[in-house]
Amino acid sequence: VQLQAFGGGLVQAGGSLRLSCTPSGRTFNYVVMGWFRQAPGKEREFVAVIRRIAGRTFYGDSVKGRFTISRDSAKNTLYLEMNSLNPEDTAVYYCAAGRTSDSGAYYYRPSSYDYWGKGTLVTVSS
Repeated sequence: VQLQAFGGGLVQAGGSLRLSCTPSGRTFNYVVMGWFRQAPGKEREFVAVIRRIAGRTFYGDSVKGRFTISRDSAKNTLYLEMNSLNPEDTAVYYCAAGRTSDSGAYYYRPSSYDYWGKGTLVTVSS
């Protein structure tokens, strides 16, 4: 299974972007799908996650109220709507999927995920 993230680019502070993530390859079951980001020189940071069952969502503190994670099951696509962007949001954004109960319990840990996309760069100019 491979995940591919799309939609990154250059945006001015205060602007919006929507990222998409689609899996390719064989059908797979997952417990959670999420977004992480990594800025230069920093550790990978949890952004948002959505549970497969019931679609419950959780967000990192730095993006709460500005970002929205969603999924379209018919299109098999994960989204991240990002609003009110600021330069601190500049990073490579990765989508990921976790298959296990630990993935659901420890969704904020990169190590809880089994599949990762290659990432898409988001640059926010001031």
